[in-house]
Amino acid sequence: MNRPWLAAVSLAPLLGATQTLLQASAIALCSLLVIGLHRLCMTPLRKVLDGSAKLFASVLLAALLVTCLELGLRAWALPLSLALAPYPALIAVQCLLFEFALGNNARWRTAAMTLAGFASLCIAMGLTRQLLGEFANLRLASLLPGALMLLGLLLALYNRVRQRRAPSRRQGKL
Repeated sequence: MNRPWLAAVSLAPLLGATQTLLQASAIALCSLLVIGLHRLCMTPLRKVLDGSAKLFASVLLAALLVTCLELGLRAWALPLSLALAPYPALIAVQCLLFEFALGNNARWRTAAMTLAGFASLCIAMGLTRQLLGEFANLRLASLLPGALMLLGLLLALYNRVRQRRAPSRRQGKL
């Protein structure tokens, strides 16, 4: 899977729609739902369509699913829909990226692991931003530049925790 492209496309909803834990949980759940449904609906279509027909079907299906999601949010959760603003529409781009990054192979495990990582990062960002904004009275954490700084700190913490020692064959001889 082309992870740098997926990470780049996922940054806008991750940074913009995670001001609170509720918003972060909502965008994570919406992403899981729409991308999962897109993959599920495209599975039988991949076998019968090829080339531009498959691309056209994927674009239409992603647009359909995201439109249904936005209409559902406006009908049953208007305050949440207004808080999420344009970010649920960007899930359609993630659907297309998943479709063509994974290709014709049904790599459900790879897709599920990537989506689970995105959802957990959304929830971690939302929780941290809400805690820093409300309890630590750090207003910057609830703004977009603060989210970018916080993401950098979370990634640095992740790299520090997952730091591995180089194998002995890579170490120089003394």
